[in-house]
Amino acid sequence: MLQAIVWGVVQGITEFLPISSDGHLVLVPAFLNIEQPTLAITAVLHLGTLVAVIAYFRRDLANLIHFRTDPAARRMLVLMVIATVPAFGALLVEDVVTRLQQSVTATAIFLMLTGVVMLIASSFPRGTRTIDQARPIDAATIGIAQVLAILPGLSRSGMTISTGMGLGFGQVEAARLSFLLGVPAVAGAGLLELGKLAGAGGVPASTWVGVAVAAITGYLAIAVLLRLLARTGLIGFAIYCLVVGAIALLVL
Repeated sequence: MLQAIVWGVVQGITEFLPISSDGHLVLVPAFLNIEQPTLAITAVLHLGTLVAVIAYFRRDLANLIHFRTDPAARRMLVLMVIATVPAFGALLVEDVVTRLQQSVTATAIFLMLTGVVMLIASSFPRGTRTIDQARPIDAATIGIAQVLAILPGLSRSGMTISTGMGLGFGQVEAARLSFLLGVPAVAGAGLLELGKLAGAGGVPASTWVGVAVAAITGYLAIAVLLRLLARTGLIGFAIYCLVVGAIALLVL
């Protein structure tokens, strides 16, 4: 039960802060010398952070119900579908991802790469585009960045927010767009693995505890991230990824 709580805290905090949740679910067990959660458990924990996104952006998502009469809602639905299409490519490399998740070295390298990407994004002129100005090509580009983040250590939020900033969106707007466009992919992955676990004998009660903890900490992490982005941008997170990745390479 204690491990499930730890995994829930790690998942909730690191899913939204751009420091890679999957990467930390590899590195934290390595540092603590304990067994890491399986890829299936990791995916189910994402359901907790999905709840956090839905709760935090409930007004934006509730507006989608009016897609038949509201052009803005209809446009956002189209963007979400476009951003989700690249995620199907992840199914083709699931075995590769599983092997990489067992490699501390690969995870550390990808985490440092996340830091480099965020440093580059931080050097761009501050964007002024808003989420209402997002186009299909923006959604497709962010969707590609999102699917790259299936590799442990590549932060989904770090890659997609950086991509959004590169496309000219403001830092906070890039984060909002990243989280909203990611809802279908995160939901699909979590429900798919949940089905597999249920078919293999059910989901342990401790896992549901981890999901609940991930939902609570994830909600708080979103609020913290949006405030930090408005004040300091991605620099601090980039440095964190570079330092932790380097330490992992040297120590583990």
